[in-house]
Amino acid sequence: MRLRLPAERPTEPPTGYKIAHPVLSRDGTRAGFTGVSLGGALPYAVLDDASCVYGRGHRPPARRCDCGFHCVHDRAAAEDLRCTAEHRAAVLLEVSVLGAYIRFERGFRYARQRVRTATAGPCGCGAGAVALADAGWGRPGWRALTPACALCVRGRTSVSLAEFARLAGHGLRVAAEGGTGRPGTAELVSGAGPSVPELVAEAALLQARLDWFQSQLARLGERGAGDGAQG
Repeated sequence: MRLRLPAERPTEPPTGYKIAHPVLSRDGTRAGFTGVSLGGALPYAVLDDASCVYGRGHRPPARRCDCGFHCVHDRAAAEDLRCTAEHRAAVLLEVSVLGAYIRFERGFRYARQRVRTATAGPCGCGAGAVALADAGWGRPGWRALTPACALCVRGRTSVSLAEFARLAGHGLRVAAEGGTGRPGTAELVSGAGPSVPELVAEAALLQARLDWFQSQLARLGERGAGDGAQG
């Protein structure tokens, strides 16, 4: 006798929480996420279907496999995962659980998801993030990104939070926590017009890049003057 799991038919998709690393395609035209555990080798879009990481022919989530998207029920449980050293740069995702799913005590394993919001933590220096910058690692065809403030972003491949939301599409909302970990310093929505926090973040990012270029020009000028004195 085989036991059947109880079937659920919710009136609207369940909500779950997870952490992931934001990624940017090599050509800078697409944005998405990559997981922090089993499925980390397969970047996914804001609206995407799961696939079996083992290459098996079944459709996730298979009962005798651990394939499929994963999330937890409780936001605090997902936030706790960002306390570990290897996950400090991950962003917090709020997702809609779509398609078939299997419910567990702490969360879901499921076939399809939509990422509704992505919340970036502070920059590694502790200041609030205004952009997502090259983290120094990635996947084939994708650069991993990390939250960065206006000063630390200079000289690195980066996109503003608003630009990441636009590239990701599907109405993704991107929020940035403050330097003390408080959420809500900025909330940016793909497809929406520029808001005051968005314009402030863009201005800070442009100013940081301008400061960096000016410092490089000053160094070149000093080097040129030194060479002239030696001649």
